[in-house]
Amino acid sequence: MRFFAAGVFGTTKILFQSQRRGLRASEKLGCGFSGNGNNVAYVAGSRAPLNAYGLRKNQLPNISLQDRPGPAISSSYTSSLGFTVQTGVLPTAYSYLIFKGIVSYGWPPGYWLLHGLIDKVNHLISLKANQAVILNTMGFDLSNGKITLDEKTGEISFTPPEDPLLSRKIQTFQRLAERLGGVLFMSRFRSTSVHLLGGCIAAVDSSSGVCNPSGQVFDTKIPGDKISSTETHPGLYVCDGSLVPCSVGINPSLTIAIIAEHVSRSLVRETLQYKAENPRIESSFFEKSAKKAVNFGKVSVGISETMTGFVGGMKCIAHLKMEMGVAEDMGFGGGERKCGETHSLLKGKVGGYIVIRALERENLYILDGKVDMCSVDCRSPYTQYMHYNLLLVSASGSRYILEGKKIMNPYLLGLYAWKELTNLHITLQKIAQNEPKFRNGNNFENEKVELSGELHVSALELLKSLVTMKGNQRGRFIFLLLRSICRTYILQRPRGCLMEHIQSPNVKQKPYPPSLHHDVITEDRVTISCRQWRPDENIWRWDGERKPYPVLLINGHSTESFWLPTEQRDLVRTLLENGHETWLLQTRLHPLHPSNNFTIEDIAKYDIPAAIDKICEIHGQAQKLHAIAHCVGGLALHMSLLGGHVSAAHFASLSCTNTSMFFKIITSSLVKMWLPLIPMSMAILGSYRTISMFETSKQGWRHSLLKSIACMVPRYERCNSNECSAFSGFFGNTYWHENITPTMHHFLNKESLPRLPMAAFPHLRKICINGFIVNSKGQNVYLAHPERMGLHTLYISGGRTLLVTPETSNLANKYMRLHQPGFVHKRVVVEGFGHSDLLIGEESYKRVFPHFLSHLKTAEGEEGKDGGVRSIGKIGSWECLGARDLGFEVRVICGVLFLFVLLCYFLCC
Repeated sequence: MRFFAAGVFGTTKILFQSQRRGLRASEKLGCGFSGNGNNVAYVAGSRAPLNAYGLRKNQLPNISLQDRPGPAISSSYTSSLGFTVQTGVLPTAYSYLIFKGIVSYGWPPGYWLLHGLIDKVNHLISLKANQAVILNTMGFDLSNGKITLDEKTGEISFTPPEDPLLSRKIQTFQRLAERLGGVLFMSRFRSTSVHLLGGCIAAVDSSSGVCNPSGQVFDTKIPGDKISSTETHPGLYVCDGSLVPCSVGINPSLTIAIIAEHVSRSLVRETLQYKAENPRIESSFFEKSAKKAVNFGKVSVGISETMTGFVGGMKCIAHLKMEMGVAEDMGFGGGERKCGETHSLLKGKVGGYIVIRALERENLYILDGKVDMCSVDCRSPYTQYMHYNLLLVSASGSRYILEGKKIMNPYLLGLYAWKELTNLHITLQKIAQNEPKFRNGNNFENEKVELSGELHVSALELLKSLVTMKGNQRGRFIFLLLRSICRTYILQRPRGCLMEHIQSPNVKQKPYPPSLHHDVITEDRVTISCRQWRPDENIWRWDGERKPYPVLLINGHSTESFWLPTEQRDLVRTLLENGHETWLLQTRLHPLHPSNNFTIEDIAKYDIPAAIDKICEIHGQAQKLHAIAHCVGGLALHMSLLGGHVSAAHFASLSCTNTSMFFKIITSSLVKMWLPLIPMSMAILGSYRTISMFETSKQGWRHSLLKSIACMVPRYERCNSNECSAFSGFFGNTYWHENITPTMHHFLNKESLPRLPMAAFPHLRKICINGFIVNSKGQNVYLAHPERMGLHTLYISGGRTLLVTPETSNLANKYMRLHQPGFVHKRVVVEGFGHSDLLIGEESYKRVFPHFLSHLKTAEGEEGKDGGVRSIGKIGSWECLGARDLGFEVRVICGVLFLFVLLCYFLCC
């Protein structure tokens, strides 16, 4: 049961806010507002014994009860004109000067501020003073006022009802003031009311009122429906003056009391009827409630937590109250990826509110919240998650979903444990409303809001949460939580097995489009290959629409990123569906053509020109093509263009993922490059520098030793696949496991990479240390020729940095806009992705591939314009290339190297 008795404004505001949050209510909500014909005046300066002043505390014992004024209404006068005038008493503490001088129309003639001060002094020193009284008139108005709720501020505003007797009331006030010999102070407002009525008026149906005569709120099946209905919301009552549909002409106190009594009788009658019709349901309900209360006392733990941070750059404070052990089914979704069962005491419900003043003026209250403090994904069994799922609602009616995760990885024996345990990574998404609102043709009410950010809980707040923890199972809760954290960081034991999850794929594979294989001999007599896919010739096009340009794909180091037979949607299939002929270059870096002695410069100088010559041999020298490259493939392509080995005239556009002419990697990978690990690895390998990656393949002791060392190298995300561990040891993690499917993981590590050529690692090390492309001798011979990069570009980075930082695409975009302002240059950072998972991720086709397609279409459109280019503007100076950003990384690396040398010195001594 819910009773609303918050007064006219309060009850109406609650129902307005509830209506915006989904409550079906009548269109008459806010209508029928009445002021009961009220108007207020003040008479001062009278010598008559009005007894309208309140008494001070020291006066009470000296004045008998019958002679005391008030307490509120001292006398009453009913006029034949149709209204009643009552006199009122103001407390002594009330400032009469404020009432007379500010609330009224200022000071009438013959009575000024000095008179009021003298009168007040006389009262203070107990001398005979002029008398004053409040006059309050009540009668009848048209009851046609209206209450509304401001959508922006969430505050109540109203239009007062018309009062046809207002002039007569003023005349009566003037005659009373004249008879009393005082000065009349009238209100500065047209109508001042102390008896508000209406707003949720009672009626026979929803077409003429908000509630029925018993106070129950009408239920309209369709929000905003104007068709009459007599159905009501069960258990929802209004029980105050807002039910009164018109002015009553006298003081409405007794009227409201009678209404409350009437509503109460109706409620009792309805309750008795319900019990008579459902006796068993009622008893079973109380039994279940009692059992739940007993169980709640046995297993629940109450936790209060306050986190602060930013979401979308806006200040955010989360006040959470968690009840652990009370949620049976958390409903987080992704059941097929769930790994094992979390103890029920580590799962619970969340309440409280979140404050984001820049987004909503009022608090965002949690309607439904769930938390799981030991959630594990089968794709990353070594990683533990604390998962929060909150449904938020604001006073304006907007609803949001907040998803939060604390991600705990066993990296360097929990070196980052405190940071991971106290930082909550969140995304906030607005839920679209049913009825969008438009302004100037644009949907402004339901614009998609999807923000990301991070919240942090301080050590002091964590201690307060621990001290204020409630429940008789709090000790067991702390034990279970610490045990799960210990298993993650110290024992580093996986929960479940990824390979078992792979053995039963439930997706029927779609046949892969047929392709042509072309063997290509490079200028230095090395055999490479290209794979060609032709699109369906029956793809529908507009009349006169030209055929899209072919697309050349260049992989990263060794692994496949574009041609993924196990996946339903890879980039090759996507390009073919959009009419692009697709070519995949398999360089000497590819496992099919592993060379024993080469550099990335050889790929740029020989392999890429040979592939372009092959495409031009088939389509003609005038054929333009798009290029999409990843990681090392992008480095080689930029070296080929800036080195003058191929002309930009062959390309309509260039798109790169986590690569460019700059190559900025994370600090841990940079430290490994600074240390002599790669030269030592080359020495261990000897003359044969191609490693067999499969666990079942035969290999010498040198390769086995290097792979064993690679498996022991710390990496941020661990995996129980030996091939994946070895590859991550050489490069670092190249993808977030949660972003790729088990079949993709199996294809990468068990099928697509039988051999790993290591010959290019020394050159790659020089590029990583410098932060931009250099030749095999470490010389900067490329960046000095930006005039060779006259083409449209798109640089994409992952927002969840894993190997290559977003600074790579940022610097490249600024470089191109500075030196080639006449072309289209775009940069995109896709949140949630790391490195290779931009191309091989399960949701890449939805979140990454559309950026490629849009850029290809834009570039081809620009090629068709006069001059073939579009001006975008110019960046001011070379400072945009982020030279100052390099300083921090250099200081970090120098500090790490200094500590390393110092440690070696002490060990040797």
